[in-house]
Amino acid sequence: MTKRIIGLSASKDNVIYVDAEIPDDENEPLAILADGNWKIQRGDRSDAYQVLHQQCVDYIREAGIEEAIVKASAVMGRGAARLGMLHTAEVRGVVIAAAASMCAVRQLQKGVISRTYGDRNVDEYIEDDGFWDDHTTGLKLRKMSREVAMLVVAARNN
Repeated sequence: MTKRIIGLSASKDNVIYVDAEIPDDENEPLAILADGNWKIQRGDRSDAYQVLHQQCVDYIREAGIEEAIVKASAVMGRGAARLGMLHTAEVRGVVIAAAASMCAVRQLQKGVISRTYGDRNVDEYIEDDGFWDDHTTGLKLRKMSREVAMLVVAARNN
């Protein structure tokens, strides 16, 4: 039986999502069902977060998503946190809370995927058109969504 998984990656301005159907046979490609963005509304961020939360909950419920894989925070050098980083963390928290109210949620760091999946780093997989042709069917992924799809590819057997 197939499993429905959504990959999610937050930024201060939007959330990229990739909705995929995962076949039981791990040698078969993922079926990409949707690849899109939820934009953060302008204006009061509290209101924008409420709208985002509802979008995420509604999508997961209506699509029958069983698990969400969220791109986790990562430490980036030694500088002080900038406002953009803090807003991104807030958006990630909203998405995690919304998804967790509807399905199982896991967080994966890009660096962990690079160390534990295959023999290349995530950025090399993202650039490899042949990899995506071999590992996905259905909708053609936007290049900007491949990193999010990689969360699903890496998590499918764990």
